[in-house]
Amino acid sequence: MILREKTGPYELLFAIRGSVLPRILPRIIGVSLLALLIVWIDRAVTPLPHISAAPFAVFGIALSLFLGFRNNAAYDRWWEGRRLWGQMIADMRSLARDCVLFIPEEATRQEILRLALGFLHLHRANLRRINDIKVAQDWAGEDFSEAPHPPCAALSALTQRAASGAVDGFARKALSERLGSIALAQAGCERLATTPLPYVYSLLVFRTTYLYCLLIPFALLQDAGWMTPIFVAIIAYVFFGLAEVTEELAIPLARP
Repeated sequence: MILREKTGPYELLFAIRGSVLPRILPRIIGVSLLALLIVWIDRAVTPLPHISAAPFAVFGIALSLFLGFRNNAAYDRWWEGRRLWGQMIADMRSLARDCVLFIPEEATRQEILRLALGFLHLHRANLRRINDIKVAQDWAGEDFSEAPHPPCAALSALTQRAASGAVDGFARKALSERLGSIALAQAGCERLATTPLPYVYSLLVFRTTYLYCLLIPFALLQDAGWMTPIFVAIIAYVFFGLAEVTEELAIPLARP
């Protein structure tokens, strides 16, 4: 069980770090100002249509269910990414122990472990679509930038170096299984990074959320009056916040 420092009500209400508020605040301000303009036109210029709130209640429930479904799908991706990366960390630690057990030469062990660290850096750079070849080269001592797939090239070099050591058949089998597990986790991470949630999900959430937030002021004009922008801001915070959290969770390994 992971124990965290208990957060008080003040920190929960006003915390900015780790919140999606900085990214969605411009959108919240935009729809709130639009709601304020609608109220002003209705009160000072010309009466606007006052729509019943009942259709928006049904619309809001449907939108909430869809956002919840998409959030669950994104969280599953985030959890799988964390599980795969944790498996790779465990395999790397076990590889270091296997090298101590099965490879007697200290220089060979050091070379294998440095290649393993170089592979990790290349794998991370490949997932995040960044250029980090220099760091990997410093660890591995080899340049894999010209390879079609640098992480796989580093893993192949690691396999060849492990196979060239003075090890018996059982040791070779153990090292082969360990490297196979690393390759399996690598493939799982790449699958997550290259197979995002369908674009139509993002498009539908974007359109329906904005449509709801832009039309809801007409349902609040009669009862909420000048308080309409505040209620619109709260609604926008909920829906825009859920959509932003989903976008963040949906790409668990490709973000720095």
